[in-house]
Formats: sequence, structure tokens, C-alpha cells
Amino acid sequence: MMKVAVDISLYPLDADFIPPIDDVIERLNAHAGCDVVSNPMSTQLRGEYDVVMAALNQEIRTTFDRVPKAVFAIKILNNPISD
Repeated sequence: MMKVAVDISLYPLDADFIPPIDDVIERLNAHAGCDVVSNPMSTQLRGEYDVVMAALNQEIRTTFDRVPKAVFAIKILNNPISD
């Protein structure tokens, strides 16, 4: 089993940018098997590779369907240090 840590930031290209950010964070938190921690700059997800990537795939798609123009910045680390 491969563990990953993902750092993700959403930049909705809209004046009302907070609601889409809150929405994606809420949806990511609903995925079992993903540890989600948010801070003012980004959200971090940790977990098993397939679980985390499936959650990202689903929620990025949902965001792109709901938000006309948006940018995701994503960094992925394999084998993160465990706390």
C-alpha cells in the first residue's frame, strides 16, 4: 500500500471565490480514508494513493462542473512522514 500526501489549492476565477473553496473542502472531508487538514493557504490530504486520487478525481470534476473558471494547484508527495 502506497501512502501519499497532497497539497491542493483552489483558485476560482470569480469575485465570489470563498463559497467554491468551502464547498470543495467540505466534499473532500466526506471521503472516508482521507485525512484532510485545511489552513488559510491550502488543504492537505493524506491517505492511501488510490483512495486519495479517487477523491481528488471526483471533487475536481465536480468543481469544474460547478465553477465556470477555476485553477487547482496540486503537489503530491509519495511516502510521506507519518505523524
